[in-house]
Amino acid sequence: MSQDSQLAGHLIVECLVAQGVSHAFGVPGESYLAVLDGFHKYREQIRFVINRQEGGAAFMAEAAGKMTNRPGVCFVTRGPGATNASIGVHTAFQDSTPMVLFVGDVASDQRDREAFQEVEYNSFFGPSTKGMAKRVERIDDPNRIPEYVARAFATAMNGRPGPVVLVLPEDMLTKETSARPMPRVEAVEAWSDPGALRTLRELLLAAKKPFVIAGGGGWTPQSAQALQRFAENWKLPVGNAFRFQDTFDNHHPQYAGDVGIGINPKLAARVRDSDLVIAIGPRLGEMTTGGYTLLTPPKAKQKLVHIHASAEELNRVYQADLAINATMNAAARSLEVLTAPPEVPWADWTAAANADYLGNLVPQKLPGSIDMPAIVATLQKHLPTDALVTNGAGNFASWTHRFFKHHGLAKGHKTQLAPTSGAMGYGVPAGIAANIISGRIALTMAGDGDFLMNGQELATASQHGARSIVVLLNNGMYGTIRMHQEREYPKRVEGAGTQLANPDFIGLAKAYGYEGVRITRTEEFEPALLAALERGQGTLIEVVLDPEVITTRGTLSAIRDAALKR
Repeated sequence: MSQDSQLAGHLIVECLVAQGVSHAFGVPGESYLAVLDGFHKYREQIRFVINRQEGGAAFMAEAAGKMTNRPGVCFVTRGPGATNASIGVHTAFQDSTPMVLFVGDVASDQRDREAFQEVEYNSFFGPSTKGMAKRVERIDDPNRIPEYVARAFATAMNGRPGPVVLVLPEDMLTKETSARPMPRVEAVEAWSDPGALRTLRELLLAAKKPFVIAGGGGWTPQSAQALQRFAENWKLPVGNAFRFQDTFDNHHPQYAGDVGIGINPKLAARVRDSDLVIAIGPRLGEMTTGGYTLLTPPKAKQKLVHIHASAEELNRVYQADLAINATMNAAARSLEVLTAPPEVPWADWTAAANADYLGNLVPQKLPGSIDMPAIVATLQKHLPTDALVTNGAGNFASWTHRFFKHHGLAKGHKTQLAPTSGAMGYGVPAGIAANIISGRIALTMAGDGDFLMNGQELATASQHGARSIVVLLNNGMYGTIRMHQEREYPKRVEGAGTQLANPDFIGLAKAYGYEGVRITRTEEFEPALLAALERGQGTLIEVVLDPEVITTRGTLSAIRDAALKR
């Protein structure tokens, strides 16, 4: 090997360093040994976090992308490794998160023979508007590695952020190359058209009941602060899109609540009754629109202003009255200087929206010895304002979604990591990644079914010095599906796939290197949390929850009784 050349696998890692990547996540495979050797070579500049399953690794990379607004990086081997990782790629696609998945592949001379673990990745990952990736490319020439990596980062960040897949033939990685990394890629800002901003102002001046829905990918503290100034200037009520509850400060007197699953019925009615909806960032998917009922496609009855970073998303599902192609940073900075009148006719409307939100924080009485709203209130009391709250998917997530109040990006930090894709098993690896990358407190809310989908990543946490806190709600079932079963097939749940026989979660946590605590009464939670916050290792707090307590608003019995009366 000449003095100016190195292995292609080493160049891959050097290109990541040039793009500012500090952590890569993955499960090792023989198909990319040369890259692993590159991580050894550049170990002072970049850290390879060894995961226990590729789905957990991909979720960690996706969480890194959410936190940094730059592509989270994941490495997996061919075939089973890539298919396991696909859940994280799909989440990055639906959540509009920048991410790059590197897949070690079969050697070039073995392609198209159904070689060991061979998969055709363009067909598997997309790309398409209904696929899992924005772009899928194969690097056959080691001299073009810098080009492909730079393009992958640009594609992942520009427009609607999302995942890119780069396929790495095993034999290509062991070739020599003298190519050098390309400079760090920055996202391109798309600015609002001045004419469109004038039209938006006219629509606002003609409105009586406007409503802002903010969310989606690409928000920064600066853009969130600019959004807040725009809302304050115009005295607008603001709701956050599904699982982007940290976009607008939940403590703000103009905050109206989260527009997602389990929406406050009063908030749902307010969105339907508004005469102007300004959607800044979300793509207005099924969860944010209440199954496409809050705004009815293809033409909502409300006037609709849709601002999105991708021109392809505008007018794709909803025909907007005004579509603006702009990144969140550019859009918010344009909106904050939009001249507002001294008085607006909807000040009472905005105040009422906030009052409805605050009223929704008052819980109803539910059975059992665990008071979940009180548990969340304890989290609110003791977690620092910059703590990251993570969750996967399940009814358990509704407790923090409804009752936890995020200060969020406007106060300088992203504080929520949750999958709009509805992927179970996300919260545990996301919390671990968050703690590894930022050093901040990461609190994961998990269900018993959700936890066991990626609970093995506690071993990853212990190996890499992470100390997340997992609050595991154990009700012995897949709660969301059980709720739907009781609604659709009451008294027909025995043997129908939702009841769980769980392990000893405390013993399991300790085996992975975490401390484990089980509580059965509300008053036991606060000392357990305080000890976890002080402890030098991760902690799992198992909360034994009455199976009857299935949602923040009702019980299984109530759902079953209502179904039987139909």
